[in-house]
Parts: sequence; C-alpha cells; structure tokens
Amino acid sequence: MEEGFNTLTGPYLASTRITIMVGKILPKKLAKGVDFCGVGKYYYIVRSDLTCYMRSTNFNRAEDLEVFSLHPSCRDGDHYLAHKDDLFYIIKGNNYRRVTNMNKDEDSVVYTLHPNCQGGDHYLSAFDYFYIIYQNRGVYRRTKNMNKDEESEEFPLHPNCKDGLYYFGTSDYYYFVKPHDEWGIQYLRSTNFNKNENSEIFSFHPSVINFLPGGLAITKGPSYGTWVCIKTISNDSQTPVEWKKRVTKKTGYEKEKMCSIEHKWNTSLTVSTETGGLSSCIAKATFAMTAEYGGSSVNTERENWSEATEIEETITVTLKANEKIYIWTYELGLGKEPVLHCRDMRILNTSNPPTDNPLPPAAN
Repeated sequence: MEEGFNTLTGPYLASTRITIMVGKILPKKLAKGVDFCGVGKYYYIVRSDLTCYMRSTNFNRAEDLEVFSLHPSCRDGDHYLAHKDDLFYIIKGNNYRRVTNMNKDEDSVVYTLHPNCQGGDHYLSAFDYFYIIYQNRGVYRRTKNMNKDEESEEFPLHPNCKDGLYYFGTSDYYYFVKPHDEWGIQYLRSTNFNKNENSEIFSFHPSVINFLPGGLAITKGPSYGTWVCIKTISNDSQTPVEWKKRVTKKTGYEKEKMCSIEHKWNTSLTVSTETGGLSSCIAKATFAMTAEYGGSSVNTERENWSEATEIEETITVTLKANEKIYIWTYELGLGKEPVLHCRDMRILNTSNPPTDNPLPPAAN
C-alpha cells in the first residue's frame, strides 16, 4: 500500500435501500399474452411474454410440471382457452386461431368471433360450452360456438365469482384465480359460476407461483435496487496523490441461485435455448413490474445477463490531501438476495450513495 493511503475493500450496501411492499400476481387485464386454460387432465399457464407455457396435472401439488416453447404464430394472444376436443383457441382482437398444439401450431385455422362473443374480459371452456366473462357487467355468456354464437345464454356471476384475476375451465369444472389475500395465492374450483356450487379453494404450489407474473416477488421477496460501495480509498497525507489501481467488481446474473426456481420444472431444450435461460427471463419481467407487483419498474435488457463473474477495471484518480473517495456499483435483488450486478460504477467523494437510478424505466 502506498504511503498515506488507506483502503477498504469489503462491499457494503447503501443505507438508502428501500423495502418495497410485498408483491401480488399481475391480473390478466394488465398482462397481455398471459392466461390460463385447461383440457382433459392438464392445466396450462401461458406466458407469451416469455414465449412459453407451463403444463401441469395439479397446480396445488406441482405435479408433472413441463414447460414448452410457444410457436411464433401462437404468441401475443389476448386470450387462450382449450376445449374438450383437445383444441386450443388463441383470441386476437375479433378473431381466433384454433390449433391442436401450441408448440407446433398444428392444424391451424382462423375464425371470426361472432359480434355477441367479442369484447370479453376472460374466455374459457367447460361442460361442452364456451364461456365469456364480462366482469364489469357481472355476467357471463355461454355458447356452443364462438363463431356462430349457437345455443347462447347469459347468466349473472355469483358475487364470490366476480373478482377473478384469471378464469379457466376443464370438462367438468370452472376455475378462477382469486386476488391475493392473507392466505396467499389461491384458486377456486366450482361447477356453477351463477350459484357457486360445489366450490373448493386450493393454494398454488410455490413452484407454480414462480411461473406466474409477479410470483417471483412473492416466493423470493419484493425487488430492490441499491448502490453498493465496493471500495473506499483515503489519502491520509498532507499532499495530493495520484492513485492508480485495478478494482475488482462483480457483473452479471446470479444464475446458480436463481435456477433453483426451476427445480421441479421439466423444461424443453428449445425453451432454454430460445430464452437464454428461463429464470433470467422471469427475473427481467419481475424487475420491469411496478412496486405494486413486487417490481422496480426498470428495463434491464441492456444489462449483462450472462452468469455473474468478477472483472477488473483500472481506476486512476487524484486525491487531495486528507481526501476520501468511495467506489459504488449498482445491483438489483429480490428479498435479501442480489440477482443482477449492473454495469454502472460511480466514484464519489462522499459516503452517501448516488441518488439516481441508473437503469431506464420500464414501459409499464
């Protein structure tokens, strides 16, 4: 160490870290391309924003969790539903695409929604019918055919069935995802949305919650952004001194830590290849969300999302007599764990961290 210098190398967090309120699941009305559907013994969560979907035989016990890539022609739908004939329906605007496989876009055909079937807040299929939920009106429409509006009727939604975040169905049940309450994230199963008959409530397994928009902030903790001081340098002499050294800083994504969220998922190779790692895509989406859903409202696309490594940078500064400087880097995390070490680095002559957020705002 040069004469007159003192250095501290242990990083410490800025005292201005803000704890954000606990997140909740992003509702369908705010999550384009995200939806639930079901057919046969399977339940599906579509994450078009991540270009993939999850299939399971039980959300409560996280059974048979598999993740597949969405075919490009099946992405960006407004609504997704599945019918008893093992067909999937992707609604965009006033049209829908019917396919036998969302991964391959097999046997695709496009139809127009009947005017009476347009503008729904949610779409699902159960009991040989298609159902269209109009939440503002508090009603749902039942029809045999969304193109011709055959055998259609409207019924009022039971008060307990009006506030679903997502709705889906299978051959013999309706389901909807309930708003977050003191019991966490749950879904209700019923045989009648009009009378709420035979209703049961189930919790989502944490491995399923991780796949939902906003879920990562629930299982890991809400996101935070903070400046971290990685080195302090002081000139204890009475004359100015030039300091030139290589400073080690961490940059990149804590992939090993975050990949634990996928431990129950059987993820196809194409998903991992196309997204560059599914957990990183989920983390990016989480950070982009607002604080209400556990995010930080920041766009991290330009950051280094390869696995976190330590790199060295040469720093040259001139310190005045008895001057002290602080070197800061920025990180994003979930709960108490750092997730993304950002590229920004600042050199200040104060122990107070920078006050700005170096990341651009997300387009929420």
